[in-house]
Order: sequence, then structure tokens, then C-alpha cells
Amino acid sequence: MYICVDFDGTIVDHQYPEIGEPVPGAIKWMKRLQRYGARLILFTMRSDEPGRELLSDAVRYLQSEGIELYGINRNPDQDVWTSSPKAYGELYIDDAAFGCPLIYPKGFGRPCVDWKKVGPHVEHMVLSRT
Repeated sequence: MYICVDFDGTIVDHQYPEIGEPVPGAIKWMKRLQRYGARLILFTMRSDEPGRELLSDAVRYLQSEGIELYGINRNPDQDVWTSSPKAYGELYIDDAAFGCPLIYPKGFGRPCVDWKKVGPHVEHMVLSRT
């Protein structure tokens, strides 16, 4: 299953351009989903520009946490059947998505994804495909 995951507000607190504190449970659930075969695609507005490696910093952060990304802002498998710039995913996890359960951890700048609710539902979806 291809899962596109936002960064700020979904994996870490909104502290752009800095990398905020981890959203509770995000890394744990992402690792678990990977173990079950999910292909995680980082789907973020962060980008690299001269003197600012904001996207690369996010990728390095995830790598340091043991997350192996299948794609970064694109799904490499879709190149065979489309030239669309939108990353193909079967599921998108994003704090800005309508209906996504949110929490407001103490000290965070904005609400973020509630992985206690999202994680088990996504896990069920991934496992039902295997």
C-alpha cells in the first residue's frame, strides 16, 4: 500500500523552517506500517533551495529515526503510467486533511495528527491488503 505522509503537523510539530518536536506516536506507527509492507512517501511542501536544505533536512531526520522512504514528493512507480506531478498514494495522512483526527500536545504550536487514532486504522487497511 502506498501511503503519502505530510511532515509538519503530521510527523513533527509545525516549527517551519525548523524541525519541530516529534508528534506523539508518529515514528512508532510509521515503522510499524513499514514492517507490514507499506510504502511510505514523504509528501510535503518543504523544498531545497540555495543555502536552505529544508526538504533534505526532513529526509535526514526520518532516516535518523529509522524510516526508509519509498519516495519523496513522488511515487517512483507512477512514472510508467502518468506524468502528473502529484504523488500517487492510496492513502494520504496530513494534519490539514478534512476529518483527520487531531490532538494539541502541550507546547506545540498547532494541532497535529492523532496517531493513537490514525495508526490503528491505517494498520488495519495495510493488513487487509496482505
